[in-house]
Amino acid sequence: MRLVALLLLLTAAPAFGEMTYGEQVVERTLDNGFEMILLEDHKAPVAVVQVWYRVGARNELPGTTGLSHMLEHMMFKGTKKNGPGEYSRIISRNGGDENAFTSDDGTTYFAKIAADRIDVELELEADRMRNLVLNEELFEPERQVVMEERRMRVDDQPISYLLETLGALTFLEHPYRQPVIGWGSDIEGWKLSDLKRQYDQYYQPNNAFLVAVGDFDAARLGDRIAELFGPIPRGPDAPPVRAREQAPRGGARVTVERPAKLPFIAIHHRVPNLNHPDSAALEVLEVVLSAGKSSRLYRDLVETERLALDASASYARTAIDDKTFSLTAQAQPGVDPADLEVALLAQIEALRSAPPSDEELERAKAQIESSFVFSQDSMFYRAMILGTYELAGDWRKADEYLPGVRAVTAEDVQRVAGTWLVDENRTTGILLPAEPEPAPAEAPAS
Repeated sequence: MRLVALLLLLTAAPAFGEMTYGEQVVERTLDNGFEMILLEDHKAPVAVVQVWYRVGARNELPGTTGLSHMLEHMMFKGTKKNGPGEYSRIISRNGGDENAFTSDDGTTYFAKIAADRIDVELELEADRMRNLVLNEELFEPERQVVMEERRMRVDDQPISYLLETLGALTFLEHPYRQPVIGWGSDIEGWKLSDLKRQYDQYYQPNNAFLVAVGDFDAARLGDRIAELFGPIPRGPDAPPVRAREQAPRGGARVTVERPAKLPFIAIHHRVPNLNHPDSAALEVLEVVLSAGKSSRLYRDLVETERLALDASASYARTAIDDKTFSLTAQAQPGVDPADLEVALLAQIEALRSAPPSDEELERAKAQIESSFVFSQDSMFYRAMILGTYELAGDWRKADEYLPGVRAVTAEDVQRVAGTWLVDENRTTGILLPAEPEPAPAEAPAS
């Protein structure tokens, strides 16, 4: 299908079936502050339940980073009612799947289960919100597990190590500089009392919300949620994150050497989030640069100039606070990383100097819209959209996403590139393969 026809089709098509999220969602807040966001979806006899806690690396203090992620681990270690691992076994016995994840901004627990078994998941989540068992017998072995996880995922992964280092350089004051998994020295020093304090402070009904999408009656489900979560007393209000990153002091860069096979480059620019008028244009800019093989980064750096094995851009639009627009690239064998960096910066300069073509703009909008529309086929991703936007401020803002993208002009894309992707707002990280250590000398023959 031609791009024009595809864009017209998607623009004319309703984004969420026949109604927007605002017209479909049933929202309810209990007296203890617990919020529920319920969306009926009767395509299949299943349901997705997600419980979101408003605590992540952003809420942590220096010296005890990583506690949100550690608490995610401990949430599967049992309550006064259900022993270690029992949550997962119960969900599995009822034919469901479950998991969790921690981010800079929050911690999320989710399960997909048959709609007629949704009560099983609700009871388990209500139980572990305030009845978690936290003792030394469970805490210390899991602390060792997290230390090993950090070693495998960060310390022994050169690109992850670089990105962690670059994040700490990009933010001087804001806790976005802290890794979700925690600094290694902090993990070594965690105390059980730290974890209990984290649990009591943040795992409260007034610091959490539930998103459910599936084959249920929202009014009845809301009443059941109220029965289970309503009796939990309201806890102390979570302390606000007051840190605000100062204006950039100028460009910065860091080079790390790790046992990697190829050089890697990452470039961060601090940019505004979805609450800023420029957010839609930044979203389109990301897609112009890196969505698919027709995008500029792939076409020029990978296929034409053959400088990179891969190159991409990403924009942290739904972060709670202003975050980053990033470009990354992995060098081809034999390519000098300095040449690859020059080529990446040339891509930025090209968009600062001239707007994207009508065809590029049209293609980018079509890609954004088709991706968003087609994601509505998944109950899980519908729940993720609602939860992500609610964590960032308000789930209703999901309905502003496509109208904002549709209104972006080529000149808007050029303008935001010129405003935000500038030298003084840039931090650059370079990964260089470390020289192999010399083999130990053989002992002389006797």
